[in-house]
Amino acid sequence: MRTFRTPQLQGWPLRGRTIRTRLTVFYGGAFFIAGAMLVAVMYFYVRQSLDNSPGVNALETAQAFLGQRGMQAHPLLEDLVVGLSKQAEQQRHDTLRAVLVWSLACLAVVGLAAFASGWVLAGRVLRPLQEITATARRVVDRNLHERISLNGPPDEIKELADTFDAMLERLDKAFDSRYRFVANASHELRTPLAINRTVIEVALEDPDLVEPTRRLAETLLGVNKRNERLIDGLLVLASSDQRIDRLVQVDLAEAAHRAVAGVGEQARQAGIQLSSRINPARVVGDPALVQRLIDNLTDNAVRYNIRKGGWVHVGVTADARAARVRVENSGPAVSEADVEVMFEPFRRLGDDEQSGTPVFSGAGLGLSIVRAVAHAHGGRVDATPGPRGGLTVEVVFPLPQ
Repeated sequence: MRTFRTPQLQGWPLRGRTIRTRLTVFYGGAFFIAGAMLVAVMYFYVRQSLDNSPGVNALETAQAFLGQRGMQAHPLLEDLVVGLSKQAEQQRHDTLRAVLVWSLACLAVVGLAAFASGWVLAGRVLRPLQEITATARRVVDRNLHERISLNGPPDEIKELADTFDAMLERLDKAFDSRYRFVANASHELRTPLAINRTVIEVALEDPDLVEPTRRLAETLLGVNKRNERLIDGLLVLASSDQRIDRLVQVDLAEAAHRAVAGVGEQARQAGIQLSSRINPARVVGDPALVQRLIDNLTDNAVRYNIRKGGWVHVGVTADARAARVRVENSGPAVSEADVEVMFEPFRRLGDDEQSGTPVFSGAGLGLSIVRAVAHAHGGRVDATPGPRGGLTVEVVFPLPQ
């Protein structure tokens, strides 16, 4: 497949400048070139006119006139003719100099006015493009329901805005269709799974159930719970990838306390030391999604840890610009290349019993949901491997302005 590259303008003085600046320079430069050509034409025209005027050839005319009358030898008349000729030449020189100086001065003044007018006109011409750019930036935050709806004459910019609106309309319908499909599919899958779980739990309540059948039922119940968590994760992942319609004040400290309390028993059973340093912090977003994000971080930190002497630390901080949720844990060594893979859907960090090195297996959506929820709230996720193993994951939420 052939690719075509636009030639780079090496050394071009306007490279990297805004379109408004370039249009202003082009407008002003074109005016200066046209004005300079006009000044040159006027100057040479005036010079030609003065060269052909009678005063320039006054000396030759006077000498020929006096010679016809036999008066060319008179010194007084000759001095008078020479003086008149020099005065005419000086007037010609002064006139040309005045024409040139005043023309250049007017060109400079009017040129500056042309640059200023070009700056204003370029701004007015590019204003619709600025509206399109602003809308595109808001759409990046998953506001696909927003439209430009540009008002104006049916020119090229109006056609571009209408095309952009049509594209947004198609994207909005496509994302809504995908979300509805995932929601309906998840609902349809949840119902039989819930029925299966109920049947298995009822069967386990039978005291006469033989031990092999009981172990099989417990295994099926575990598989059923994992499938339920998978379906629930898919639904959350799909919903977090859409625009967030419910925006309220969310207390990150309260959500972190709930998450720590939720994994407390699991940490005690695994022999993991759980600590936290949670400061007050509030963000704007969806409470359920934010809670799910912190729950996933703490659950992963406890789940993927070393078997003895492990630890997990949860921290919440805030400054003037952002709020941060930071979860650190001990665990197997993780390389920089593996960190990015962990955030992909259906990837989970496991531990190889024989080699002791981390491997990816199974189906995991925990960190994928964390990244999707963070991006839906305009935040970001940073993950770095620990120097002695484990992982540090920090989620940064922008504070409302």
